[in-house]
Amino acid sequence: MSWPEGIEARPIDKGDADAWAELLAAKEKVDQEGENYDAQDLIDELEDPHLDPAVDTIGLWADGRMVGYGKLHAADAVIDIDRVGTEGTIHPEWRRRGLGSALMPWLINRAGELHAAKHPGTTGEVTSNRISTNVGAERLFQQFGFEERRYFIDMKRGLDQPVPKVALDAGLRLVPFDTSMDEALRLAHNDVFLDHWGSTPKDPESWKTWFTGARAFRGGASYVVLDGDTIAAYVLGYEYEADTEATGIRELYIGQVGTVKAYRGRGLARVTLAKVLAKAAEVGYQRSGLGVDADNPTGALGLYERLGYSVSSKWVSYGLPL
Repeated sequence: MSWPEGIEARPIDKGDADAWAELLAAKEKVDQEGENYDAQDLIDELEDPHLDPAVDTIGLWADGRMVGYGKLHAADAVIDIDRVGTEGTIHPEWRRRGLGSALMPWLINRAGELHAAKHPGTTGEVTSNRISTNVGAERLFQQFGFEERRYFIDMKRGLDQPVPKVALDAGLRLVPFDTSMDEALRLAHNDVFLDHWGSTPKDPESWKTWFTGARAFRGGASYVVLDGDTIAAYVLGYEYEADTEATGIRELYIGQVGTVKAYRGRGLARVTLAKVLAKAAEVGYQRSGLGVDADNPTGALGLYERLGYSVSSKWVSYGLPL
Protein backbone atom coordinates (compact mmCIF):
# COMPACT_ATOMS: atom_id res chain seq x y z
CA MET A 1 0.00 0.00 0.00
CA SER A 2 1.39 3.40 -0.99
CA TRP A 3 0.84 6.38 1.30
CA PRO A 4 1.58 10.08 0.67
CA GLU A 5 5.09 11.25 1.48
CA GLY A 6 5.67 11.90 5.16
CA ILE A 7 2.85 9.61 6.32
CA GLU A 8 3.53 6.61 8.54
CA ALA A 9 0.78 3.97 8.52
CA ARG A 10 0.51 1.31 11.22
CA PRO A 11 -2.15 -0.57 13.21
CA ILE A 12 -3.70 1.20 16.18
CA ASP A 13 -3.00 -0.11 19.68
CA LYS A 14 -4.09 0.91 23.16
CA GLY A 15 -1.10 3.20 23.56
CA ASP A 16 -2.51 5.32 20.73
CA ALA A 17 -5.85 5.98 22.47
CA ASP A 18 -5.06 9.54 23.56
CA ALA A 19 -3.85 10.54 20.09
CA TRP A 20 -6.88 8.86 18.53
CA ALA A 21 -9.23 10.74 20.87
CA GLU A 22 -7.53 14.04 19.93
CA LEU A 23 -8.06 13.27 16.23
CA LEU A 24 -11.76 12.55 16.79
CA ALA A 25 -12.17 15.73 18.84
CA ALA A 26 -10.72 17.77 15.97
CA LYS A 27 -13.06 16.00 13.55
CA GLU A 28 -16.10 16.73 15.73
CA LYS A 29 -15.33 20.46 15.87
CA VAL A 30 -15.62 20.64 12.09
CA ASP A 31 -18.06 17.87 11.15
CA GLN A 32 -20.48 18.44 14.06
CA GLU A 33 -21.72 14.85 14.18
CA GLY A 34 -22.63 14.93 17.86
CA GLU A 35 -20.17 12.16 18.71
CA ASN A 36 -17.44 12.51 21.33
CA TYR A 37 -14.96 9.95 22.63
CA ASP A 38 -12.46 9.71 25.43
CA ALA A 39 -9.44 7.43 25.44
CA GLN A 40 -11.22 4.69 27.40
CA ASP A 41 -14.03 4.59 24.84
CA LEU A 42 -11.45 3.83 22.17
CA ILE A 43 -9.64 1.24 24.29
CA ASP A 44 -13.03 -0.45 24.69
CA GLU A 45 -13.34 -0.56 20.90
CA LEU A 46 -9.92 -2.14 20.55
CA GLU A 47 -10.91 -4.79 23.10
CA ASP A 48 -13.91 -5.90 21.03
CA PRO A 49 -13.50 -9.71 20.88
CA HIS A 50 -14.51 -9.68 17.20
CA LEU A 51 -11.87 -7.10 16.24
CA ASP A 52 -8.26 -7.88 15.38
CA PRO A 53 -6.60 -4.46 15.69
CA ALA A 54 -3.41 -5.70 14.06
CA VAL A 55 -5.15 -6.12 10.69
CA ASP A 56 -8.50 -4.32 11.05
CA THR A 57 -7.27 -0.88 12.14
CA ILE A 58 -4.84 1.60 10.69
CA GLY A 59 -3.54 4.88 12.03
CA LEU A 60 -1.97 7.52 9.78
CA TRP A 61 0.74 9.56 11.47
CA ALA A 62 2.69 12.69 10.58
CA ASP A 63 5.38 14.13 12.85
CA GLY A 64 4.18 12.01 15.77
CA ARG A 65 0.54 13.09 15.44
CA MET A 66 -2.34 10.88 14.33
CA VAL A 67 -3.84 12.60 11.30
CA GLY A 68 -6.16 9.86 10.09
CA TYR A 69 -7.47 6.41 10.89
CA GLY A 70 -9.50 3.55 9.47
CA LYS A 71 -11.28 0.66 11.18
CA LEU A 72 -13.42 -2.28 10.07
CA HIS A 73 -15.98 -4.44 11.82
CA ALA A 74 -17.28 -7.71 10.45
CA ALA A 75 -20.81 -8.98 11.05
CA ASP A 76 -21.38 -11.81 13.53
CA ALA A 77 -23.69 -13.54 11.06
CA VAL A 78 -25.26 -13.08 7.63
CA ILE A 79 -28.99 -12.69 7.05
CA ASP A 80 -29.14 -11.39 3.48
CA ILE A 81 -25.83 -9.67 2.68
CA ASP A 82 -22.51 -9.79 4.50
CA ARG A 83 -22.07 -6.10 5.29
CA VAL A 84 -18.51 -5.31 6.36
CA GLY A 85 -18.66 -2.00 8.19
CA THR A 86 -15.94 0.61 7.81
CA GLU A 87 -15.22 3.92 9.47
CA GLY A 88 -12.48 6.49 9.36
CA THR A 89 -11.57 10.13 9.12
CA ILE A 90 -8.81 12.53 8.19
CA HIS A 91 -7.84 15.39 10.49
CA PRO A 92 -9.45 18.61 9.16
CA GLU A 93 -6.02 20.24 8.80
CA TRP A 94 -4.89 17.36 6.55
CA ARG A 95 -7.90 17.10 4.28
CA ARG A 96 -7.68 17.68 0.51
CA ARG A 97 -4.14 16.29 0.45
CA GLY A 98 -5.05 12.85 -0.90
CA LEU A 99 -5.12 10.99 2.43
CA GLY A 100 -8.81 10.06 2.15
CA SER A 101 -8.26 8.79 -1.39
CA ALA A 102 -5.36 6.67 -0.09
CA LEU A 103 -7.24 5.37 2.94
CA MET A 104 -10.36 4.25 1.07
CA PRO A 105 -8.65 1.55 -1.07
CA TRP A 106 -7.09 0.11 2.07
CA LEU A 107 -10.52 -0.14 3.71
CA ILE A 108 -12.11 -1.69 0.61
CA ASN A 109 -9.31 -4.22 0.19
CA ARG A 110 -9.37 -5.26 3.84
CA ALA A 111 -13.18 -5.53 3.73
CA GLY A 112 -12.83 -7.99 0.87
CA GLU A 113 -10.35 -10.05 2.88
CA LEU A 114 -12.64 -10.10 5.92
CA HIS A 115 -15.61 -11.14 3.80
CA ALA A 116 -13.68 -13.98 2.17
CA ALA A 117 -12.37 -15.20 5.53
CA LYS A 118 -15.52 -14.99 7.64
CA HIS A 119 -18.47 -15.49 5.30
CA PRO A 120 -17.28 -17.03 2.03
CA GLY A 121 -19.96 -18.00 -0.44
CA THR A 122 -22.26 -15.15 0.56
CA THR A 123 -22.90 -11.83 -1.16
CA GLY A 124 -20.59 -9.22 0.34
CA GLU A 125 -20.68 -5.46 0.58
CA VAL A 126 -18.44 -2.85 2.18
CA THR A 127 -20.49 -0.24 4.02
CA SER A 128 -19.96 3.15 5.60
CA ASN A 129 -21.94 6.28 6.44
CA ARG A 130 -21.78 10.04 6.67
CA ILE A 131 -23.74 12.84 8.25
CA SER A 132 -25.75 14.54 5.51
CA THR A 133 -23.87 17.83 5.90
CA ASN A 134 -20.46 16.30 5.14
CA VAL A 135 -20.18 16.98 1.41
CA GLY A 136 -16.50 16.03 1.31
CA ALA A 137 -17.33 12.50 2.44
CA GLU A 138 -20.12 12.39 -0.14
CA ARG A 139 -17.66 13.16 -2.92
CA LEU A 140 -15.23 10.53 -1.66
CA PHE A 141 -17.89 7.81 -1.61
CA GLN A 142 -18.98 8.75 -5.11
CA GLN A 143 -15.38 8.71 -6.32
CA PHE A 144 -15.03 5.05 -5.30
CA GLY A 145 -18.40 3.91 -6.63
CA PHE A 146 -20.37 3.68 -3.39
CA GLU A 147 -24.14 4.02 -3.66
CA GLU A 148 -26.65 5.32 -1.13
CA ARG A 149 -28.41 2.44 0.58
CA ARG A 150 -30.41 3.76 3.52
CA TYR A 151 -31.19 6.91 5.50
CA PHE A 152 -31.13 7.34 9.25
CA ILE A 153 -32.26 10.11 11.57
CA ASP A 154 -30.82 11.21 14.91
CA MET A 155 -33.42 12.71 17.22
CA LYS A 156 -33.32 14.65 20.50
CA ARG A 157 -35.85 15.45 23.21
CA GLY A 158 -35.42 17.80 26.16
CA LEU A 159 -36.41 16.21 29.45
CA ASP A 160 -37.87 19.46 30.73
CA GLN A 161 -40.90 18.61 28.57
CA PRO A 162 -43.68 16.69 30.32
CA VAL A 163 -43.74 12.94 29.67
CA PRO A 164 -47.14 11.49 28.78
CA LYS A 165 -48.54 8.88 31.13
CA VAL A 166 -49.42 5.74 29.21
CA ALA A 167 -51.37 2.81 30.66
CA LEU A 168 -50.04 -0.74 30.43
CA ASP A 169 -52.30 -3.61 29.40
CA ALA A 170 -53.71 -5.66 32.28
CA GLY A 171 -51.66 -8.76 33.05
CA LEU A 172 -48.35 -7.25 31.98
CA ARG A 173 -45.60 -5.85 34.21
CA LEU A 174 -43.18 -2.99 33.53
CA VAL A 175 -39.96 -3.56 35.49
CA PRO A 176 -36.39 -2.21 35.56
CA PHE A 177 -33.73 -4.25 33.78
CA ASP A 178 -32.17 -6.95 35.92
CA THR A 179 -29.09 -9.01 35.07
CA SER A 180 -31.07 -12.21 35.62
CA MET A 181 -33.01 -11.50 32.42
CA ASP A 182 -29.93 -10.73 30.31
CA GLU A 183 -29.77 -13.87 28.17
CA ALA A 184 -33.51 -13.92 27.59
CA LEU A 185 -33.26 -10.27 26.55
CA ARG A 186 -30.47 -11.01 24.08
CA LEU A 187 -32.53 -13.76 22.45
CA ALA A 188 -35.62 -11.55 22.37
CA HIS A 189 -33.62 -8.71 20.79
CA ASN A 190 -32.23 -11.02 18.10
CA ASP A 191 -35.76 -12.11 17.22
CA VAL A 192 -37.18 -8.57 17.26
CA PHE A 193 -34.54 -7.18 14.93
CA LEU A 194 -34.41 -10.10 12.52
CA ASP A 195 -36.54 -8.15 10.02
CA HIS A 196 -34.69 -4.84 10.44
CA TRP A 197 -32.39 -3.71 7.63
CA GLY A 198 -28.71 -4.37 8.30
CA SER A 199 -29.27 -6.06 11.66
CA THR A 200 -27.68 -9.40 12.49
CA PRO A 201 -28.09 -11.63 15.56
CA LYS A 202 -25.77 -10.78 18.44
CA ASP A 203 -23.76 -13.55 20.06
CA PRO A 204 -23.13 -13.48 23.84
CA GLU A 205 -19.72 -11.81 23.43
CA SER A 206 -21.03 -8.97 21.28
CA TRP A 207 -24.04 -8.52 23.55
CA LYS A 208 -21.82 -8.16 26.60
CA THR A 209 -19.36 -5.88 24.83
CA TRP A 210 -21.75 -3.39 23.23
CA PHE A 211 -25.09 -3.81 24.98
CA THR A 212 -25.70 -4.71 28.63
CA GLY A 213 -22.01 -5.13 29.46
CA ALA A 214 -20.90 -1.82 27.97
CA ARG A 215 -19.51 0.88 30.29
CA ALA A 216 -22.17 3.24 28.97
CA PHE A 217 -25.12 0.95 29.68
CA ARG A 218 -27.47 2.23 32.38
CA GLY A 219 -29.53 -0.64 33.76
CA GLY A 220 -31.33 1.70 36.15
CA ALA A 221 -32.67 3.67 33.18
CA SER A 222 -33.65 0.60 31.15
CA TYR A 223 -37.05 -1.09 31.38
CA VAL A 224 -38.64 -4.34 30.27
CA VAL A 225 -42.28 -5.38 29.84
CA LEU A 226 -42.94 -8.91 31.09
CA ASP A 227 -45.85 -11.24 30.43
CA GLY A 228 -45.26 -13.69 33.24
CA ASP A 229 -41.58 -14.48 32.71
CA THR A 230 -41.70 -13.75 28.97
CA ILE A 231 -40.13 -10.55 27.63
CA ALA A 232 -42.68 -8.63 25.55
CA ALA A 233 -40.89 -5.29 25.03
CA TYR A 234 -37.82 -3.39 26.20
CA VAL A 235 -35.98 -0.06 26.08
CA LEU A 236 -32.26 0.13 26.89
CA GLY A 237 -30.53 3.35 27.91
CA TYR A 238 -26.91 4.48 27.74
CA GLU A 239 -24.91 7.46 28.98
CA TYR A 240 -21.74 8.49 27.15
CA GLU A 241 -19.56 10.40 29.57
CA ALA A 242 -17.41 11.95 26.83
CA ASP A 243 -20.54 13.54 25.35
CA THR A 244 -21.47 15.00 28.72
CA GLU A 245 -17.95 16.34 29.18
CA ALA A 246 -17.94 17.94 25.72
CA THR A 247 -21.46 19.39 25.73
CA GLY A 248 -22.22 20.02 29.39
CA ILE A 249 -25.54 18.24 28.83
CA ARG A 250 -26.32 14.95 30.53
CA GLU A 251 -28.07 12.83 27.91
CA LEU A 252 -29.65 9.40 28.13
CA TYR A 253 -29.22 7.77 24.75
CA ILE A 254 -31.87 5.22 23.82
CA GLY A 255 -29.86 2.47 22.19
CA GLN A 256 -32.54 -0.17 21.63
CA VAL A 257 -36.33 -0.14 21.53
CA GLY A 258 -38.01 -3.44 20.76
CA THR A 259 -41.34 -5.23 20.90
CA VAL A 260 -41.59 -8.97 20.35
CA LYS A 261 -43.70 -9.71 17.28
CA ALA A 262 -46.50 -11.44 19.16
CA TYR A 263 -47.01 -8.30 21.27
CA ARG A 264 -46.87 -5.64 18.57
CA GLY A 265 -49.80 -3.30 18.04
CA ARG A 266 -50.47 -2.89 21.77
CA GLY A 267 -48.45 0.29 22.39
CA LEU A 268 -45.83 -1.44 24.54
CA ALA A 269 -42.88 0.47 23.07
CA ARG A 270 -44.66 3.75 23.86
CA VAL A 271 -45.39 2.65 27.42
CA THR A 272 -41.82 1.51 28.03
CA LEU A 273 -40.12 4.51 26.45
CA ALA A 274 -42.37 6.91 28.37
CA LYS A 275 -41.32 5.18 31.60
CA VAL A 276 -37.64 5.44 30.68
CA LEU A 277 -38.01 9.15 29.89
CA ALA A 278 -39.78 9.81 33.18
CA LYS A 279 -37.08 7.92 35.09
CA ALA A 280 -34.30 9.76 33.24
CA ALA A 281 -35.79 13.14 34.13
CA GLU A 282 -36.21 12.03 37.74
CA VAL A 283 -32.55 11.09 38.16
CA GLY A 284 -31.13 14.22 36.55
CA TYR A 285 -30.75 13.66 32.83
CA GLN A 286 -31.40 16.80 30.80
CA ARG A 287 -31.96 15.30 27.36
CA SER A 288 -32.64 12.06 25.54
CA GLY A 289 -31.33 11.07 22.13
CA LEU A 290 -31.83 8.16 19.75
CA GLY A 291 -31.33 7.07 16.15
CA VAL A 292 -33.92 5.59 13.81
CA ASP A 293 -34.01 4.06 10.34
CA ALA A 294 -36.10 6.44 8.22
CA ASP A 295 -37.77 3.40 6.62
CA ASN A 296 -38.25 1.41 9.82
CA PRO A 297 -41.15 -0.97 9.11
CA THR A 298 -42.61 -0.76 12.63
CA GLY A 299 -43.46 2.97 12.49
CA ALA A 300 -40.79 3.91 15.03
CA LEU A 301 -40.27 7.41 13.63
CA GLY A 302 -43.89 8.36 14.29
CA LEU A 303 -43.71 6.90 17.79
CA TYR A 304 -40.71 9.03 18.67
CA GLU A 305 -42.25 12.18 17.24
CA ARG A 306 -45.40 11.62 19.31
CA LEU A 307 -43.25 11.33 22.41
CA GLY A 308 -41.65 14.71 21.73
CA TYR A 309 -38.47 13.85 19.82
CA SER A 310 -37.41 16.02 16.90
CA VAL A 311 -34.77 15.64 14.19
CA SER A 312 -31.26 16.77 15.09
CA SER A 313 -29.31 15.32 12.15
CA LYS A 314 -29.65 13.03 9.15
CA TRP A 315 -27.29 10.28 8.05
CA VAL A 316 -26.72 8.37 4.81
CA SER A 317 -25.57 4.75 4.70
CA TYR A 318 -23.50 3.67 1.69
CA GLY A 319 -22.67 0.32 0.13
CA LEU A 320 -20.18 -0.99 -2.42
CA PRO A 321 -20.45 -4.61 -3.65
CA LEU A 322 -17.39 -6.74 -2.97
